[in-house]
Formats: sequence, structure tokens, C-alpha cells
Amino acid sequence: MEGEEGLGGAGWRRVVPDSVRRRLRPGVEAWRKRRLSRQPRLGDLRRLTPIDPNWGFERGRPLDRVYIERFLEQHHADIRGRVLEVASAKYTHRFGAGVERADVLDVVASNPEATIVGDLTNAPQIPDASFDCVILTQVLQFVYDVRAALTTVARILAPGGVLLATVPGISKISAREDEAFGDWWRFTARSVRRLAEEAFAGGHIDVCSYGNVLTAGAFLYGLAESDLRPAEISAHDPSFEVVVALRAVSA
Repeated sequence: MEGEEGLGGAGWRRVVPDSVRRRLRPGVEAWRKRRLSRQPRLGDLRRLTPIDPNWGFERGRPLDRVYIERFLEQHHADIRGRVLEVASAKYTHRFGAGVERADVLDVVASNPEATIVGDLTNAPQIPDASFDCVILTQVLQFVYDVRAALTTVARILAPGGVLLATVPGISKISAREDEAFGDWWRFTARSVRRLAEEAFAGGHIDVCSYGNVLTAGAFLYGLAESDLRPAEISAHDPSFEVVVALRAVSA
């Protein structure tokens, strides 16, 4: 027992008689001091730079990618018909089921994969109800006007179309994208739900998060999937949202 209800807190005063409590108090206080003075063994983590500054790619699959790809695999049936993805159609082809056409949106005209050049916050060139699925993995943190981007997505999805999006909850700044576009935001499941409900009025919204204190710390240090046990990666603690995922169905 710890905290306010443990021996070190107020709880023990309610269950231990005064006469016994007077005899126990010195021992309890000594135990508390020993516990608080115990120093963790930081080992390789006592450092001011990541073990791998490239997100963990040099060590294997980055931990945020593990979560992103689990989310897309879970909803692979939604990736069908005409699909729009940003920057590349990699996930469309990898996870898609019954994809009839894959489009790529990019603000950078020199991207050879881009079939549509434009800004997601203002894309009048894309007709309403054009897509059955839109995939936005780790994109919205680089969009300052997130509300406008989600409004565009809701507009260009056909009725029953699905947005599959992931955003960072706990992550370092992405220096290259920050210089090019601005790395503006980190999200929580609560903020993602509210933004989605505003954009997809009347639609169906599902929000989930992935991560725990171990994977959050490991991700910041640039460790990868191979550095942790599967059970450690799968453990979920909503206080440590490494990745937040959204599935929004257009009304």
C-alpha cells in the first residue's frame, strides 16, 4: 500500500489504534525515508541525446510505427474504393482491401507520387464526396489549422467514407518537417475526439490511444520494437498516449 491510503499516508491512522501507532511511527517514518531516497539505476538512459536520433529506425521498427500499423491493420477493411493518402500511397497499398484507385496529396509539387497538389486546409480543386477512405498518419501535427484540414476531409469523403488518422501524443519535434511546414501540435484522445466531432457532425467517431510510460520513454530515447518485449509494447496506460488514433465515418 502506498500514497494517501498506504502506511505512509493518512489511511493507516484510521485503522491502527493510537497506542500501536505511537510505537509504529518511528519505523514507518524510517521506511518512508529509505523509500524516497532510493535512486533508480539509469544506466544507458543517463544521457542528454537519444540512443538513436532517427526515431529508432536504425535499430528496427520505431515504436510509433508499431502502433500506427496495428491501427491500420485493425481497420484494413475501411481502406477500399478510392483512397487518398498524404505524401505516399505506401499504407494504401500495404493495408488496402479492394482499393480501386489510390491518390496521393502533397503540398510539394515535386513529389513524383503526388496525383493532387494542394493544401489540405484549402483544397477547392477536390470535389465533394470524392473518396471512400482518407489516410492521415502523423500528418495533422504539421498543419496549423487542424480544424480546416478536418473540415476538408469530411467534405471530400463520400457518405459512409472513413478517415483513418493517427497523431502524436508524446513525441520529439521532427526537425526537417518543422523547418518545412512547422511542427505545431501534440494531441490527446480528448482533443482528437472533440476536433473530430466538430468536423464530422452526425458521423460516427472512434478514438483510441496506444502507449505506456515505458514505450513513451523508449520512443523519446530512440529505441525500437526489438528493444522491448511484446507485452511491454502492448500494455496500455491512458496517462501516456504515445499515439492517438481516429476512425471517423462520414454521415
